[in-house]
Amino acid sequence: MDNFVITIGREFGSGGMDIARALSEKLNVKYYDKELLAMAAKESGLCEEIFENHDEKPTNSFLYSLVMDTYSVSGYTSAPFLDMPLNHKVFLAQFDTIKNLAEKESCIIVGRCADYALAEHPNCLSVFVHADMDFRINHVMDTFKLSKEKAKDMIQKTDKKRASYYNYYSSKKWGDSRSYNLSLDSSELGIDGCVEMILKYMDIRKRNKG
Repeated sequence: MDNFVITIGREFGSGGMDIARALSEKLNVKYYDKELLAMAAKESGLCEEIFENHDEKPTNSFLYSLVMDTYSVSGYTSAPFLDMPLNHKVFLAQFDTIKNLAEKESCIIVGRCADYALAEHPNCLSVFVHADMDFRINHVMDTFKLSKEKAKDMIQKTDKKRASYYNYYSSKKWGDSRSYNLSLDSSELGIDGCVEMILKYMDIRKRNKG
């Protein structure tokens, strides 16, 4: 498989989306964030609004391992899929969309457990972007025009949701460097520095594989 995929997990306010955009321009490939929701809705036949409501949100269901076992054998049209909780349907639809996308084209995918979905993909580079709290607060204040207190609150709540979602659906831990190929501090490197590091990593890995 010649297609390559870069997955970007990110702390809220760390500039992960900015890095995805810059990589997209440098590599001349598309990046996908919320576009995945519309794609998954179309492919699964579920309403797009449902995906938006469940987007990177945690779940409290304990049925997941059972659901995954039945789904892997039977797919969308089976009784187990039709009977499963809505949040699982949403996750599995996104999971399939991510895998299908990686088969069709080289791309960059932001969030949504894409690194886990593509664990078997031979040319997937998983990246996690983090930054110190002051950097993130300033970034969120500037982006969303919020006060310092509201920006910090938004960061903490969003990170908590992302971590719960990732830790539940994947077999790894959100933000743990061992869960990713590359972990970058955007408050130290800046957006351009992170892009440069990712491109260098890709180049070195390609040489080592060659």
